Amino acid sequence: MPDAAPSGYHQRTWSKGFGNQIGPIFERAPGDGSYALAFSVGEQHTNGMGICHGGMLMAFADMAFGRVISVQRQRYWVTVRLLTDFVSSAQKGDWVEGNAEIVGDEDDMISVRGRIWVGDRTVLSGTALFKVLGARPPGT
Repeated sequence: MPDAAPSGYHQRTWSKGFGNQIGPIFERAPGDGSYALAFSVGEQHTNGMGICHGGMLMAFADMAFGRVISVQRQRYWVTVRLLTDFVSSAQKGDWVEGNAEIVGDEDDMISVRGRIWVGDRTVLSGTALFKVLGARPPGT
């Protein structure tokens, strides 16, 4: 993990569950509807080749892609489908960021297109479909 998260990022906290297992996860949300989630690739995130495990990248993509619904619609959500393309790898120590944009919204289903990156290099791109649930308290 880096000595400190880059300026503008704060650590997300979970009272329980999966987010605690794969973190720490950080967020930048300036309040204008934009956001990014991020993590630093640690030893616990790597595979046998010493690069970030694809399962970690997919779990992170699920969180980063769905977060747009929390930020822009203030709704809880569950994943229906997550499709990813691995474009390049992330190395131990890399600061990995991700976000998404809403591209479709019909009934209680929201489609997004997202990207995971390190610096200016895309690591993973993908799309997802989420079922929206109840209202979420602002800022959560």
